[in-house]
Amino acid sequence: MLYFYPSNIAEGSSKSSDKHFSHYLEMSLGSAFEWETQIIIAHRQEYINKEQYTQLENKIQKLQRMISSFQERLKC
Repeated sequence: MLYFYPSNIAEGSSKSSDKHFSHYLEMSLGSAFEWETQIIIAHRQEYINKEQYTQLENKIQKLQRMISSFQERLKC
């Protein structure tokens, strides 16, 4: 799932306008929230421990902030 973010952003960067690019950033952000949900489920089902959950949660929230910041700078 982690690989969808850069793929969406790379594909969006080839588009002809910031508006189109923003759409791909939106898709990347949506994927990030999907991944966060899967991390929560994995922790609740005890597939990952608290330490793993915390590390992954911190990373995904950082990615979400970065994508959101990128969107704000485009302001489409």
